[in-house]
Amino acid sequence: MEPLASAMTSLRSALIAALRSLLVGRSLIQAILAYWTGRNTLKQLDGNPAPIGPSGGGRRQYDGILEFLQEAEELLLQPVNPAALREFSLQLKAQLRERLWSDTACMLPSYNHLLPDGSEHGRYLALDVGGSTLRVALVELDAKAKAGRGGKSSIVRMSTFRIDSDIKNLVGMDFFDWVAARIVETVSSAPEDAHENGSEKPIPVGLAWSFPIEQTSAKGGLLQGMGKGFLAADGLLGLDLGDIIQMACSKRGLNVELAAIVNDSSATLLSETYQSPLTRFGLILGTGFNISAFLSTSAIDGPKFGARQASWLQKASHVIINTEMGMFGKGILPMTRWDRRLNDSHPKPEFQPLEHFVAGFYLGELARLVLVEAIESTGIFGGIVPPSLLKPYSLETETISAVEGDTTSSLSGAISAFSARHPSPVAPTTEDMTALKTIASLVTQRSAAIVAAAVHGLWELKAETECECLESLTEAAAASARSDAPTDARDGCRFMEQTKAEMGLGRVMVAYNGSVIEQYPGFLKNCQGYIDGLLASSSSSSSSSRLSGGIELVPAKESSLIGAAVALACREEGKAN
Repeated sequence: MEPLASAMTSLRSALIAALRSLLVGRSLIQAILAYWTGRNTLKQLDGNPAPIGPSGGGRRQYDGILEFLQEAEELLLQPVNPAALREFSLQLKAQLRERLWSDTACMLPSYNHLLPDGSEHGRYLALDVGGSTLRVALVELDAKAKAGRGGKSSIVRMSTFRIDSDIKNLVGMDFFDWVAARIVETVSSAPEDAHENGSEKPIPVGLAWSFPIEQTSAKGGLLQGMGKGFLAADGLLGLDLGDIIQMACSKRGLNVELAAIVNDSSATLLSETYQSPLTRFGLILGTGFNISAFLSTSAIDGPKFGARQASWLQKASHVIINTEMGMFGKGILPMTRWDRRLNDSHPKPEFQPLEHFVAGFYLGELARLVLVEAIESTGIFGGIVPPSLLKPYSLETETISAVEGDTTSSLSGAISAFSARHPSPVAPTTEDMTALKTIASLVTQRSAAIVAAAVHGLWELKAETECECLESLTEAAAASARSDAPTDARDGCRFMEQTKAEMGLGRVMVAYNGSVIEQYPGFLKNCQGYIDGLLASSSSSSSSSRLSGGIELVPAKESSLIGAAVALACREEGKAN
């Protein structure tokens, strides 16, 4: 028998190759289990009887856990094999293109039509309202030291506050009163000169907002439904978010002006573009999921720009858009029985269909639904579901991340982490934890593939719309040259040059942020691998070849706060207006 290290190395290579080709069958599942636990454990798992669990009536019974895992793999991964994933990316791209023109809840243009160039500098108060945390920070931007390089940013001071279920359940203005109290708490504890602001003038604030908003100006937007279990929008829908926050702060004697609002994904794009000029997309994958993109304004339906001034429209060849990517996917996502069970118990099953497949808020729940069925139908965990797992959303993504992160043969760390959160009268064994680890891997592999398809579909949409814009501008210039009518072609020429510059970027950066893509074991690598596979499959596309440099996922640390500060800096320098 080869040494264990050599066997594990060769098996890892075999497993990666198998996953990429998505060969469904007993051999792949056995490879996974053998890699994690060794052949002895595999034999024990294969021979487990399948007693009926306490609540398993009416469910199919399996001839051991291997048969169940084989079916789970087929249901979860077969729909994202290379050919199917390419087709899903194309279908998603079609939905994205359609909603550039037909939907007021997504594909929303911001007021940022120019990206930062690294020259922005100063200290700024930034606010980040996310799905699980509120952060208030003082951010310093240092202008670039050398030509061609981005600027540097740092957080001088930061306070973080957890948004638990009690805070999420605050209705309407009560939630924003809580936010205002945290801002006051942070500002009052800062040095007097921290924000470089006179006592009479309002303190300008940049806000990264992790929820849908219909932006009406660089510093204002109409509040929309928030999702993610929040009740803050109740009674406030359609009101200006800037006014709401300023009103809440005023009640506490704090004079602030919400001077810049960006979605969290747009903030991620801005923060990384400040440092890496090739960044054109911002990806958020933590509690929720979203992507922003820098697209041609000609690709967007005119009414989506609202009542913007003609001067803005004349200057804006491109604009950062908030896709609200989680809202896409209806009718094209590969639903399993576990996905249907999740949707059946969800209060808004069609509000964010794609988010249910990929976001950290749901990955643990999907794994729980699969695990409970496995326990009841195969007899793992002694055939007894740990009592806490009977409660929806009790298996957190953080827990399955800890399980997947245990690379020891005994999985003792995984057993300890799981048992602490989900005690049971029957202690879990290494075999039980191996089964859970396999389930978690299947769920998150699918998530990584779907995220990759979303990035790739949006990237192809950008490539196609840039080509279409250039063709339109070229035709307009030719028509203008043939016309005897006087015309000012400066805007058209400038737009043409900017479009050509976008098409000549080469390898495009996708700035990412969020606990799942940053911290979940292997997720980032899997996602980049799926993106690379999709790029290879689409290389023959004429429009895609115009952005032939490819796509690279790059980290954007503290992006929401830094991006909010960059947006504020850009507005002060006139770039957002």
